[in-house]
Amino acid sequence: MPLALLALAVGAFGIGTTEFVMMGLLPDVAADLGISLPTAGHLVSAYALGVVIGAPLLAAVTARMSRRSVLIGLMALFIAGNAASAFAPDHDWLLVARFVSGLPHGAFFGVGAVVATNMVAPERKARSVSLMFLGLTVANIAGVPVATLMGQHMGWRATFLGVSAIGLAAIAALAWLIPHDRVAAASSSGLRGELAALKSVPVWLALGTTVAGFGALFAAYSYITPMLTDSAGFAEASVTLLLALFGVGATIGNLVGGRLADHAMRGTLFGGLTSLVVVLALFPLLMSTEWSAALAVILLGIAAFITGSPLQLMVMEKASSAPSLASSANQAAFNLANAGGAWIGGLALAAGFGVTSPAIAGAGLAVLGLGVAGAAYAVDRRRAAPSSVVRERVVAGHLPEQVAAAVRN
Repeated sequence: MPLALLALAVGAFGIGTTEFVMMGLLPDVAADLGISLPTAGHLVSAYALGVVIGAPLLAAVTARMSRRSVLIGLMALFIAGNAASAFAPDHDWLLVARFVSGLPHGAFFGVGAVVATNMVAPERKARSVSLMFLGLTVANIAGVPVATLMGQHMGWRATFLGVSAIGLAAIAALAWLIPHDRVAAASSSGLRGELAALKSVPVWLALGTTVAGFGALFAAYSYITPMLTDSAGFAEASVTLLLALFGVGATIGNLVGGRLADHAMRGTLFGGLTSLVVVLALFPLLMSTEWSAALAVILLGIAAFITGSPLQLMVMEKASSAPSLASSANQAAFNLANAGGAWIGGLALAAGFGVTSPAIAGAGLAVLGLGVAGAAYAVDRRRAAPSSVVRERVVAGHLPEQVAAAVRN
């Protein structure tokens, strides 16, 4: 694999760290700024909102630019947002800074996925994407725990300065390792042309699979701490280590999913979603003892992130005329899944169905994801059938090539 993928992984590591570290720093931020914990929680939402808005917008408006330059520019915006977070004088300014920090998130992964797949042979595309996402999953193992400890001992502002330093390292790696590329193809017609590529039904079905599939993950993962403490009996001090186990599982699932998807992309997607249904359905049983609960956390990470690479590639293929935009939109869908899954899991918890009920709600969402993926497969088969008939008639000489082209379009 090209060494340039390391540069993308470094950027992904920084982005993953700043996205998830706020959860661990909320009490410190709330105490320092004199705000309530629920109010501090808006900082998480502000980042997610930045991702949802920035992902498709930045990918579309930079469509005609060199992708290498775009990646470096996105990391510069990432550094600016995190540095502003470190020096924010009050809650309102920190809210704005977190929103700015989230803007480059989706576009970086979207453009990065296109760059990664263009650097390898077709049979290695999924693996190249999984290696970029490796930075995101490793952030949950090392970046987030270290950054949280830094914030607890040196102050939360030091954490965001540290994340800014990771951003500087990412820019250096991108400038050094990513090869110079030409400006995007002239066929691009700007923002309107990029957005037109999202009119395809298969694109929306792929995005819907992401929302439902990863919504299933976040329905359970958002409430994993009370499951581990109230159901499995772990002490609160052990939760950080257990969340690192989730990162281990996510890393395994990401690498395995990338390798499998290069051989059977749709089969890997269906297998991952099916595994997610089974794991989440078994959560009430697995959370009954400490050893099985630790196993459940690892299995959840594996099952969820097996689907990451195939979903990213599927969206890019369905919107081949605007792969950067489609790939970035998939990251926006991921963050919608984060918010929607947490909300649905919270409804199950608030209804009094028990501390592990969010996992059962997540299993239902995973079943929905399988249904959407199945619908996408059916649409693809229907669209492929007329094309194959046209090809057969062209070969047999029954249709001129010009007529066949008109039929295909």
